[in-house]
Amino acid sequence: MAAQTYAPPLWSIAPFVLMLLAIAILPLIRRCHRFWELNRNKLLIALVLSALTLLYYYLLHPLPAVGGEIASRAGLLRHVLSNAIVEAYIPFIVLLLALYTISGGIRLEGDLPAHPRTNAAFLTIGGILASFIGTTGAAMLLIRPLLDTNAERRHVRHTVIFFIIIVCNIGGCLLPIGDPPLFLGYLRGVPFLWTLRLALPWAFTTAVLVLIYYVWDCIAYRREKPEDIEIDEATRRPLALKGKRNFIYLLGVVLAAGLLIPGKSFALVPSFVVPAHLREAVLLALAALSLATTPRDIRRANQFTFSAMAEVAALFLGIFITMQAPLELLYAKGPSLGLTHPWQFFWAAGGLSSFLDNAPTYLVFFQIADSLTHASGPGILQLLGGNFIRTDLLAALSLGAVFMGANTYIGNGPNFMVKTIAEQRGIRMPSFFGYMLYSVAILIPLFLLVTVIFFLR
Repeated sequence: MAAQTYAPPLWSIAPFVLMLLAIAILPLIRRCHRFWELNRNKLLIALVLSALTLLYYYLLHPLPAVGGEIASRAGLLRHVLSNAIVEAYIPFIVLLLALYTISGGIRLEGDLPAHPRTNAAFLTIGGILASFIGTTGAAMLLIRPLLDTNAERRHVRHTVIFFIIIVCNIGGCLLPIGDPPLFLGYLRGVPFLWTLRLALPWAFTTAVLVLIYYVWDCIAYRREKPEDIEIDEATRRPLALKGKRNFIYLLGVVLAAGLLIPGKSFALVPSFVVPAHLREAVLLALAALSLATTPRDIRRANQFTFSAMAEVAALFLGIFITMQAPLELLYAKGPSLGLTHPWQFFWAAGGLSSFLDNAPTYLVFFQIADSLTHASGPGILQLLGGNFIRTDLLAALSLGAVFMGANTYIGNGPNFMVKTIAEQRGIRMPSFFGYMLYSVAILIPLFLLVTVIFFLR
């Protein structure tokens, strides 16, 4: 939403809180478990809570607070829905859908020995690829061969958790196409290659996590039954890559996301202004081409369905609408929060990115950092639009938004996808709060170390 001065009442965030509680608690209640398994019921809850937020805006929210040009309740409602659905949800879901569909047409076949070093190699490769084909693309490309490799092992849950942390989140901080928050920063004027300056904290954090995982998996490997290890060692098959044409489609997704910016001149033809939704149309066309040209046996072998995508679409519809009031509250109160140091931006942006979607949260703190900088000088980045922003604050909020999306299942879209795919393979994943026990134990000490090394110098 645009910059505002009105702060909604605290109770207006209740639908968003209820949305989070539904995701966290309903799967744990025995009588609700079957109800929650159905995506249509997730959509029903999302729509009901979204309706409560929209009723607040239609009946109770003051008109001038959202913009003086809005003169009616219907206009206010259209404005809120435009922010939530047209400007945020649709681009978010279409990008995820394209990457999910195209990556599902690539199959890395084979059965490597499920040694700790093999799994650690998967995580390392995924942590690198995520910045270049997006966290969703890297996650969908590698999660299935990783699960296939570990099919004979019983202790696999920790592998999926580290995969979510590294591949679905932390790996995507080197380029704007890696993670949605950084892409929004690029649209706001951050040079495309500026995020390569985050390489050192990315490399440090990824290396520490892979090392922790390797030690953890070595211990878990010793707990496997000897007969399972024998089967795993006896069923080796060399790796073979199928569906290679989908890499061309992935390249098309990257180029479309980076070049087709609505309302901006097309880089290759400056006289052409990119119309609204052209980018999404191209992404959907690439996904459709992938479906049409990829042999069906590849998708069958990948056990590819749209169930995981449907779950993400249903839940994030509710999240994107109900979070409008919390975001507006942040916009109004953000400048008075007293944030001036990089470590404060790292933890504030990261903490909220754990529960709000990290893309709009990034924009809130980007705006706060932008408002604190008014002239050029040492340590100041001039944005492409002419504004200035402190590079230390930009680095901190960028890393916070990307890194701490790993703290919960809803911190970033691919998190839920990987969880669903693992559960479809019979792996018992932890609950919402159970996952947070892992993330708090693993990530919070590591993020404190990142703070000391990179933000308190």
